[in-house]
Amino acid sequence: MQADAIDPRAAAALERRRFSIPHNRYALKAVRTVARLASKYGIRDRPEVADVTDLTLPGPGGDVAMRRYIPTTDGDVPTVVFFHGGGYVLGGLETHDALCRRLARESGCVVLSVAYRLAPEHPFPAAVEDCYAATEWAGANPEQLGGVPGLAVAGDSAGGTLAAVVSLLAAERDGPEIAHQALIYPAIGVDEEQGSVQENAGIVLAEADLRFFRNCYLESSIHERNPYADPAQAADLSGLPPATVITAGFDPLRDGAKEYAERLVGDGVDVRYKNYPAQVHGFATMQIDAAEAVAADVGKDLGSALRE
Repeated sequence: MQADAIDPRAAAALERRRFSIPHNRYALKAVRTVARLASKYGIRDRPEVADVTDLTLPGPGGDVAMRRYIPTTDGDVPTVVFFHGGGYVLGGLETHDALCRRLARESGCVVLSVAYRLAPEHPFPAAVEDCYAATEWAGANPEQLGGVPGLAVAGDSAGGTLAAVVSLLAAERDGPEIAHQALIYPAIGVDEEQGSVQENAGIVLAEADLRFFRNCYLESSIHERNPYADPAQAADLSGLPPATVITAGFDPLRDGAKEYAERLVGDGVDVRYKNYPAQVHGFATMQIDAAEAVAADVGKDLGSALRE
């Protein structure tokens, strides 16, 4: 049982987000539209950055929409490629706009947010392909982003998983050099028997929600053992970039992410792990103090790693 109480502001935000978890595939279009509009018009006090520009990348399955956040006009800066959460089914540029602005400001880096293809229309490995293509492009074109070499990846929830997968692929393929991976409550190594799932299912994500997202993303159970779908399945994590791993106390995904952080450490990867005990899954995109705190926390790690 949790010893801490849920942050009251996070609990209030959850009540306003009850619409955001679909019950079936037919509800997705409506839920996506409501979430996008709520994010675009309902978020107050968006952090100011020097410039926000929408870009398009020719990707493996068609054009990939991206959004570039430039934090300052004072000199050239390195780049963080960001992948949004939403169970591979929801989310996009608008839903994570405020978080990306905060990360750009706090890291002092350009943030490139990637609108990868969503399931179930585009199941695994479509999202992985788009995210890796965007990261390759960012690494090869610093002059169109921050102006100087230096690359990190980051993401929350499903996007945190994608950041971990992109780091795996880059290491295995001798791809772009990634200086750091920031994984904010990633969906890695999730098992319905884990204590965090048993304790917290239903606070934000019910077990049925976890199964729904998994079934949308992975059309076949054979992919459950694929490390590019779930990095916890990788046999060896050595040689991966240093990581920041963030979890929330009241999150079904907490234990899987913590175990992945421990595996990284065991394979020789530098890791800073931090749990926010009073928070819930998704808190980094809420309008609460903890969202600003975690952006500052993660942003500091990203900025430091890219300037070493």
